[in-house]
Amino acid sequence: MTQAEKERRFQEKIDKEIKIEPNDWMPDEYRQTLVRQISQHAHSEIVGMLPEGNWITRAPNLRRKAVLLAKVQDEAGHGLYLYSAVETLGTSREQTIDDLHSGKAKYSSIFNYPALTWADIGAIGWLVDGAAIMNQVALCRTSYGPYARAMVKICKEESFHQRQGYESLMKLCSGTPQQKAMAQDAMNRFWWPALMMFGPSDAASTHSDQSIKWKIKRFTNDELRQSFVDATVEQAQILGLTIPDPNLKWNEERGHYDFSEINWDEFWQVVKGNGPCNKERLAARVKAKEEGMWVREAATAFAKKRAMKQSA
Repeated sequence: MTQAEKERRFQEKIDKEIKIEPNDWMPDEYRQTLVRQISQHAHSEIVGMLPEGNWITRAPNLRRKAVLLAKVQDEAGHGLYLYSAVETLGTSREQTIDDLHSGKAKYSSIFNYPALTWADIGAIGWLVDGAAIMNQVALCRTSYGPYARAMVKICKEESFHQRQGYESLMKLCSGTPQQKAMAQDAMNRFWWPALMMFGPSDAASTHSDQSIKWKIKRFTNDELRQSFVDATVEQAQILGLTIPDPNLKWNEERGHYDFSEINWDEFWQVVKGNGPCNKERLAARVKAKEEGMWVREAATAFAKKRAMKQSA
């Protein structure tokens, strides 16, 4: 069978909504696109634990601490599901993590912004996880089987995270003027980074068209961003928070909200490693790997010793 015939049959399978599985033939570009996207997703889950984990010991009460702890544990699990999905594509977890630490692999730009107050934890849950859900629900129907199946479980937990963040902000917004101001400040700082989470504009995206043809993605970056804005405006109104965009308004003709142009210079600076917390985030992950090396080495030695006993 020629290469062209293999590619034709591969696309026909995708067009018929038949999942691609690890042992199926796939174009190298399809495999590479998946490795890039799924590993970036996995890294985002793991790095995303850092700003929130920093607030576990400073939560205002036991209930908030328990909820936040559960959320951070969920994110660790999401990262592990996704690293496992990457491994089905022939890339080792060790290599995937090394690519993150070397700067070759990326993670979501949002996690390079600091969580300065407790209200930021609510904003991360509501806005950041809300943006993630907007993207990830569509990924439950992605064409690669292991990725799609992982996303079904992840989305169920992400919906809990989004509700947790919204409920936390609701409590603050109905509290003292100082608490309401803290919530508004968090909104002001996280609104635009949340919109940047969907990636570059469609005009600047180099992967979007092919990913949609292969049904790795179902919607473009700008379509997802617009859906997020449309869904979030009314939620902000219920909270009594003002979205920091003077040009935000409903466009009756389009049936969508119009909003200002994103500061793409800031976005690309953060992607290139020049955001407020880029170096801090990577340093934390490198340190975690180095300090945990002895555990992995001990576990490997134990496994080898046990295998030798069983084979003796």
